[in-house]
Amino acid sequence: MITVLSREQMRKSDAYTVENITPERQLIKKAAEALLASAKYTPPVCVMCGGGNNGADGLALSLLLHKDGIIADVCLVSEHLSDEGEYFLSECKSAEIPVISLENVDITKYKTVVDCILGTGFSGKLRDNAEKAIKMINDSGAYVISADINSGLGSNSGMGDVCVLSDITVALGEYKYGHFLSRAKDVMKSKIRCDVGIKVVENDTFLIEKSDVMHLFNARKNYSHKGVYGYVTVIGGSVEYSGAAKLANISMCALRSGCGVCRLAVPENIAHSVMPYLLESTLCPLKCDENGLVFDEASVKNAITGTVCVSFGMGMKIGKEQKKMLAYILENYRGRLIIDADGLNNLADMDSRYLLETNASVILTPHVKEFSRLSGKSCEEILNEPVKYAKEYAEKYGVILLLKGTSTLITDGDTVYITDTGAPGMATAGSGDVLSGILTGIMGFAPDEELLLSTASGAYINGLCGMMAQDAYTSVGMTSSDTAGFIPHILKSFGV
Repeated sequence: MITVLSREQMRKSDAYTVENITPERQLIKKAAEALLASAKYTPPVCVMCGGGNNGADGLALSLLLHKDGIIADVCLVSEHLSDEGEYFLSECKSAEIPVISLENVDITKYKTVVDCILGTGFSGKLRDNAEKAIKMINDSGAYVISADINSGLGSNSGMGDVCVLSDITVALGEYKYGHFLSRAKDVMKSKIRCDVGIKVVENDTFLIEKSDVMHLFNARKNYSHKGVYGYVTVIGGSVEYSGAAKLANISMCALRSGCGVCRLAVPENIAHSVMPYLLESTLCPLKCDENGLVFDEASVKNAITGTVCVSFGMGMKIGKEQKKMLAYILENYRGRLIIDADGLNNLADMDSRYLLETNASVILTPHVKEFSRLSGKSCEEILNEPVKYAKEYAEKYGVILLLKGTSTLITDGDTVYITDTGAPGMATAGSGDVLSGILTGIMGFAPDEELLLSTASGAYINGLCGMMAQDAYTSVGMTSSDTAGFIPHILKSFGV
């Protein structure tokens, strides 16, 4: 696992290091050395420097470039520098390195531009000079290197209306949330982390790697049977959203992901349309009347009895009977319960006591808009502080929250995992259903002590499948079933 820090955690770690281990000036020099070693600088180079210590890093880098005989100019974006910035500016002037104001720089003459305008401390709105400099960099046509994080991008959110588009971003110390979330993949062509000796004093967030989840998927023993790997149930569907093939695909995803048996529970008025698509899964009809689904304790009990995991909500619509069904499951089920799609929308309209009092191990899988309905926070609030609000909600209600996005956050309110797999082609109908199917299958056999990591593994695998599907097809014409088709290939790469 790779450590990922918030803006506040980075600030604390930086301050501790300066106070107890490495003086600030020496730390800036180490950052400059890391920047020099991490990218190729084709002259002439322009180092765009802001007023904080990100700018000081750039000034220190300019000295190293000059020492190596690489032609490099400094462009000052701010007239007001930090104390360390003033020191390194003085050193640059002593070395006769050209120092140019933003108003006088001709950015088009440079082959390499280094973005040292704003660091991880940035939040809020850009000042006029910073915004002008960022737009200038993006229009330059040069090879762009961003120091620590792209200027204009929020280090807690990965959000920013105007931010530097980099060819490479060099994270100094540790990665930050903003290196992975929201716009990050669209504004960073590549990224690398460099250890500059900053002591991490507080963190709870980790980027998942393949080696972290492989142990959850062991090769099957000869002396075993389907019951060993778990009975699971997928509950979903309605006349309006029957998606017979899609519903069957969810259950197939569950089986492909390793559970022993998957039941598909759908309203009886669409059972006939789903049945032809079911081969390995079993079908459990749910009672209906002339208006559609009707809560019937006996049929719901039949669907969930004897299972390790139930997933609820895909294509079910929002309604009184659906809420009764979900309330019954929350009150009576003691296994793993995945709530997705319309299950989340129904849950948002229900009394919070159902989550607080349930004996089920609940996993919620919202995208930002669904999480806004659940949490009462606006989409903008969530996008600006996704880790904060995900943790708060998970801790308050005792659930595992999987917040979908460009990168996915998985948290139990204490630890946070980030999965950075996925592809643009997954922005298509049914991608969330594939994830639910994968999670349901994994929860059939996941160990109790590793439910959080097992949930993260589902998101990780789903993203890898999407990446393989996009490579095989195209980001434009890809479908969710293309993603589902690569589940066995990913698991095979795990050695099972």
